Amino acid sequence: MAQRLQIVKLQPETILEWWGHTGASGELLAAAYPAARRIVVEPSALLLQRSRAAASAPWWSVRRRSQAADVQRDADCAPAVAQLLWANMMLHAVADPPSMLARWQRLLATGGFVMFSCLGTGTLRELRELYRQLGWPPPAPDFVDMHDLGDMLVQAGFADPVMDQETLTLTWDSAQALLAELRSLGGNASASRWPALRTPRWRERLCAGLQARAGADGRLALSFEIVYGHAFKAAPRATVAGESLVTLEDLRATAHSSRERRR
Repeated sequence: MAQRLQIVKLQPETILEWWGHTGASGELLAAAYPAARRIVVEPSALLLQRSRAAASAPWWSVRRRSQAADVQRDADCAPAVAQLLWANMMLHAVADPPSMLARWQRLLATGGFVMFSCLGTGTLRELRELYRQLGWPPPAPDFVDMHDLGDMLVQAGFADPVMDQETLTLTWDSAQALLAELRSLGGNASASRWPALRTPRWRERLCAGLQARAGADGRLALSFEIVYGHAFKAAPRATVAGESLVTLEDLRATAHSSRERRR
């Protein structure tokens, strides 16, 4: 995502770093836009506390230099406040992606842009296949397809969406190491997951099934599809009746964007 910033000419004055603690992108954004005001936005009191602690670290610490930013709850964000909304690896954890994209569109000034990444449908396909063979409920929620996310961007009012993806393959030397790292990434948010605790015998079956899928080198592999999205907030269009509601913030942002293009 940081490499893709090089193709965007707009220099944002204000950046919303959505769920900044999870995305861990503070140092990259500070390097790309050293003069911009950066607002770290968090969804919970715990993550808000962690980000505020990082922002208040001593001035000489590396942690402070990479995290120097305002911190606030996502519910407190003002509309049309930012020229860039950055959301790294968090959209797959949202129960209602279309609503979140529509909210991001409202928070951006006209001419601003959103950049996000999230897990795609190819994530954990090996583990999903094993669970199907064993007759178990899915090990993870159904992630949104890349093309559907592009359609959601358009429906939310964004313009010129660009979607891309890549698949990363991670390997482990044992089933135990694989499961330990998956656990650190979060729990199973699938609504159809197994509702009760599992037994040691169930875990033994899982580990045996994973080990049986080891490659010729003895290592276990899982796929992670990473989806990237990028789109602009266009100026509002007039309705069929020739009328459209435009906020004062959008009018100001449109005028500012026009001046920037003329430069």
